[in-house]
Amino acid sequence: MIGVELRKLFRRPRTWVTIAVLNALPVLVAVLLQLTDLAPRPGEGPPFLSAVLTNGSLFPLAALAIVLPLFLPIAVAVVAGDSVAGEAQAGTLRYLLARPAGRTRLLVAKLVAVVAFVLVTVLVVAAVGYLVGTTLFDAQPVAGTSVSGTSLTQEELVVRTLLAIGYVTVSMLGVAAFGLFFSTFTDSPLAAALGALAVLVASSLLFTLDAASPIAPYLPTRYWLAFVDLFRDPVLWRDLTRGLALQGVYVGVLLAAAWANFTTKDVTS
Repeated sequence: MIGVELRKLFRRPRTWVTIAVLNALPVLVAVLLQLTDLAPRPGEGPPFLSAVLTNGSLFPLAALAIVLPLFLPIAVAVVAGDSVAGEAQAGTLRYLLARPAGRTRLLVAKLVAVVAFVLVTVLVVAAVGYLVGTTLFDAQPVAGTSVSGTSLTQEELVVRTLLAIGYVTVSMLGVAAFGLFFSTFTDSPLAAALGALAVLVASSLLFTLDAASPIAPYLPTRYWLAFVDLFRDPVLWRDLTRGLALQGVYVGVLLAAAWANFTTKDVTS
């Protein structure tokens, strides 16, 4: 069943259109940085955008930082929200549940498909960012430069980049868990996706309010950009470990709630 769900997801043209659209913005930013004088000076502006001018191999991280606050969560929420609710809306959910596999196995298959989408999307964004960065900007095949301005060997840069990709993937699993959770409560994929996005938008807004500072460390979007700390020297692990732990709690609780609801609800669609 997992194989069926994976083939279904990655054979859909909209899956690859979504990934292509996600890559369009970082590519556009790279072109503008190369053709104009809009790039921030060293030590100023968003992380990586000034560093990539002298080290194009850092652009995969800049690409992830560009899509992470808004576009990547939207894509993940839409796919996760469609996972169960889409079958219900199409009238195929009860036929899927009529198979001997059962509800738990179906939910696990949907979850694996969403996780695969998240991982593939993040990897493609990073890969396209690397190709664009090393093509348009100066590449340093022997050594790179950290955000702190110190030198990194090529091996260190590769390892830290892979860790950043993993961290972003885990961060987006929290979004996927919200989408899957809401998808088990409604027959509308749009409603499930909007429910997940509403939580994330509320989290982002609350994070900017001083009055919400007591709950800020527990907001799902709080540590999304902490992967930048992997490229400081030395690496600042505090926010990274807190971010992983926080996403682990959200994913565990939401998936357990989704399973409890899906395995007990009456399915008529």
